[in-house]
Amino acid sequence: MLRQGCWLYRSSKLPGSHQACCSIKELDAFSRASVIKVDPDKPLEGVRLAALQARKTLLVPTPRLRSGLFNRIVPPAGATKEILRICSTSRGIKEYSVPVGLDGKVRVDLVVVGSVAVSEKGWRIGKGEGYADMEYAMMVSMGAVKEETPVVTIVHDCQVLDIAEELLDDHDLTVDYILTPTRTIKTNCKRPKPQGIIWHKVSYEMLAKIPILKSLRYKEKQTGKDVTLQDEHPDLANANKSAALNEKAMPGNTRPQAAMGSAQLGQQYVESDSLSPRLEGSGTITTVYVGNIPPNVRVSELKYALREFHATPLKVNWQGAQHRAFLDYKDKAAAESAVSSLKGLSLGGNTLRVELAKNQRNKGQVEINSQKLI
Repeated sequence: MLRQGCWLYRSSKLPGSHQACCSIKELDAFSRASVIKVDPDKPLEGVRLAALQARKTLLVPTPRLRSGLFNRIVPPAGATKEILRICSTSRGIKEYSVPVGLDGKVRVDLVVVGSVAVSEKGWRIGKGEGYADMEYAMMVSMGAVKEETPVVTIVHDCQVLDIAEELLDDHDLTVDYILTPTRTIKTNCKRPKPQGIIWHKVSYEMLAKIPILKSLRYKEKQTGKDVTLQDEHPDLANANKSAALNEKAMPGNTRPQAAMGSAQLGQQYVESDSLSPRLEGSGTITTVYVGNIPPNVRVSELKYALREFHATPLKVNWQGAQHRAFLDYKDKAAAESAVSSLKGLSLGGNTLRVELAKNQRNKGQVEINSQKLI
């Protein structure tokens, strides 16, 4: 049983926390690391400061993963020790950080997490919300960490306990080193770390709360992985697999070619895909702008993503040569819901820019190569 006060080590500074954080500088894993990911917990400020002082690249997860996975802390040129100290705090994370997208090609050399309790075998218990476990699984999916990437936790001595293995699940992160104010413990943990996102344990609610999960799910589905969610009915899962197979089996000459042709001829073509007969007379059409589309992405890939994220519009107006598209929705509420669903979507290595269009397009615009999405 944890003694009263040990829990507070995750949220406030107890005597010895700074000493435990500083001891990380004695680890060979820290000395060798160029890129270090450290949780944003207040007791880990000392680790973040040590990383910045050693001129390491410091990555900090975004709070509750709401706006992405990482922020990279970028101190100003010639930063003093006091500025570096500020950079290691929650204030510094807000003021001196830049987001790192899925296309950032990040390679993390050392992972530092907080814990509520940990055993000398390396078995760890977090706060129960699962964010540290999910962050690690997402890093695996991104290729940012490998099985041999060391994981360190900083705790008070009273938080090192015997933990029954029955309390652990296959998504739980284990640790290789435990640092306390008085000890450095190498766990030699034999239990494997998570091998990636376990999609059948991910709910629609979690997918809505963590937008970057949607992009990772889409990427993994395209590689043929089973990404069936916790709340999906088996029949629905089979239908999704059939849709994916049909997409892959589509003959090359049936794929939309308007954008490619326009790029080659140097002309501006707009491909307009009618997706629903409700467009005519449906009221105020609201348009969503999708930008930063890579030149190698086809309209069929965008449409496939729209289906996957339940953001099917009434019409797609594809402007591939300009690396953008416009999506028509029946009203503002539907458009805003689509923007929320598509937030963080990555295609062809680019994170797309998705927002309500500033101006509504001319409804009489010439339509070319009209196709059904389904």
